[in-house]
Amino acid sequence: MALAHSEAANPHWVPRKKIHELAHIPGENGPPIIGTTFRVLRDPPAYGARMVQTYGKVFRTNAFGNPTVSLVGAEANELLLFDREKLFSSEQGWGPVLNLLFPRGLMLMDFDHHRMDRRALGIAFKPEPMRAYTRDMNRIFADQLKDWRGDMLFYPAIKQLTLDVAASSFLGIPLGPEADKINKAFVDMVQASVAPIRAPLPFTPMGKGVAGRKYLIDYFGPQIAERRRNENRQDMFSQFCRSKREDGEYMSDGELIDHMNFLMMAAHDTITSSVTSMIWYLAKHPEWQQKLREECLAIAPAGSDIAFADLDKFELTEYAFKESLRLIAPVPSIPRRALRDFDFMGYHIPKGTSVSISPSYVHMMEEYWPNPQEFDPMRFTPDQVKARHKYAWVPFGGGAHMCLGLHFAYMQTKLFMHHLLTSVKVEIADGYAPDWQAWPIPKPKDGLKVRLTPL
Repeated sequence: MALAHSEAANPHWVPRKKIHELAHIPGENGPPIIGTTFRVLRDPPAYGARMVQTYGKVFRTNAFGNPTVSLVGAEANELLLFDREKLFSSEQGWGPVLNLLFPRGLMLMDFDHHRMDRRALGIAFKPEPMRAYTRDMNRIFADQLKDWRGDMLFYPAIKQLTLDVAASSFLGIPLGPEADKINKAFVDMVQASVAPIRAPLPFTPMGKGVAGRKYLIDYFGPQIAERRRNENRQDMFSQFCRSKREDGEYMSDGELIDHMNFLMMAAHDTITSSVTSMIWYLAKHPEWQQKLREECLAIAPAGSDIAFADLDKFELTEYAFKESLRLIAPVPSIPRRALRDFDFMGYHIPKGTSVSISPSYVHMMEEYWPNPQEFDPMRFTPDQVKARHKYAWVPFGGGAHMCLGLHFAYMQTKLFMHHLLTSVKVEIADGYAPDWQAWPIPKPKDGLKVRLTPL
């Protein structure tokens, strides 16, 4: 269970290319040591737009001590995500950021190992477990949203609510002090994963993150044997404990714990960001909020549970969710590392190059999205989707690494919107426009000030 502190701990990784070895790619080195880090962090979307305008759809940056070649456009998304020729390593792309606290997560696996573990973990997203999660979410949303009234900060409220859902659906434990401790450990780990100080010194985010990881290892480990025996438990952790690989063997305890840690992290922060952005756009566009409310009421009365079988009826709600994910992508950029030399748009990119794509940029490109700044959920009708490049919209990734919890995210969003929109109207002050933190996962810096008025 030791933390991987450097690339040296992973001898199978392809050595990263140095900045001077990528001099033939147009771009910027920045000053010594800091490179382009602060330029990127100051305003990531504006920086990306300027780089594309200046250098084109292939350019070089030098942020966070890591020279990277950015590839821009739907074709670039398809190249990296579909990866027909197995040119790219997701493990070596995400590893420098996530390996310290979330080793052996699905995003940190490649090819056959990834395929086997993904198939084994897929048991937790089959219809019967999903029905159980639906019942849990209906209960939690009905119970907690009745207190959401008046002026409030939406982001911290939905963050706590999604943590409560994770404790119930992922772990099968009641809400209370135990769930609060687990939630704190996850929050500490997530904050540490993007902290600039990478050593686990006391009182630093990384120190707290390492302590959180130890707490979860100690919490999950002793439960695995009992959860394997208890066929009645339908929570995600219990499903994972009982899952087997193609060879008929269980995953090791360490592998199970790492998968659980990673999936809870990936699910929680992205759904918190995504639901917040959707509420922001529905508050800005009350006519769409009303359309979704009418759809929700046509499916079930206010205060009623939603059946798993009825989730497909939330057609407009799904369109609005997808449009929100387009406008504010929950994962703004996706990294990989080249395992072999390849060519793209006239440039030769050598083995060992860190490469990345930017869903947040491609989602706003006029060649795919007319009037890209406009909130228009009807972009996602079947005819519109069919006419567009398949990889122009990739908030959940794509190819072999398409988000395993994709349908869980849709389910959670639809259930939440039904319970909220059928009981309150979501409003914002005239002229209100919160500033959004763009990286690593988007969120409103002021927490998103809303008013929830009972209907």
